[in-house]
Amino acid sequence: MIIQLNGLKETVPDALNITGLIEWAREGDPDLIVEVNGRYIFPKDYDVHKIKENDRVEFINPNLGG
Repeated sequence: MIIQLNGLKETVPDALNITGLIEWAREGDPDLIVEVNGRYIFPKDYDVHKIKENDRVEFINPNLGG
């Protein structure tokens, strides 16, 4: 399926939840913040929140500073 991940179109496996997407993307930041279609997703919901075709997903790394 095709989603937008951090502003880029990506083809990812079907039926991923957020935990699976984090693993697929090899995102290792333990303090990662995830937003789907502009809404914050609580870490406790990562296993139950399914990613759908055309979702806009943002991974935010708060430890990078700025």
